[in-house]
Amino acid sequence: MPLMALPMLMLSGLSGPANAAEDLIVRYDQSQLLRMPRAVSEIIIGNPSIADVTVQAGNMLVITGKTFGITNIIALDADKNVIQDQRIVVERDERGIVNVSRAGQRQSFSCNPVCAPTITIGDETAFFNQVVQSSSSKTSFSENGSTSSGGGSANQ
Repeated sequence: MPLMALPMLMLSGLSGPANAAEDLIVRYDQSQLLRMPRAVSEIIIGNPSIADVTVQAGNMLVITGKTFGITNIIALDADKNVIQDQRIVVERDERGIVNVSRAGQRQSFSCNPVCAPTITIGDETAFFNQVVQSSSSKTSFSENGSTSSGGGSANQ
């Protein structure tokens, strides 16, 4: 071995290899737990619009799928060493989903057992916007229901 190659060989072993892992499949609008081998100090997300990651109890990550796609997360320890570099694949959960296609336009429904429209990226724009508006109205009603005069409270 040439003498010049020895320092390079020694340097390559100093930081140690990052743990490479298989792709983690996360369903759109759902969360997945991922346990790290040691405490995590910092998380780097390749594309935060695809997935969100929070650290729970030091070495437990909660990954939430925000939209379809592929990104990665890098977990660092307190010394900025890479604990794990993990690819995250966010997919649609097809169980209980019915797609209605009309002239190339898709509308998605969640059928468990009764079918109701579901917010799904890629659906026909007007249908998608209507479902988003209905969902936002329901969320606002739920959040403000206890303070509004028409909020179904038993103490009116």
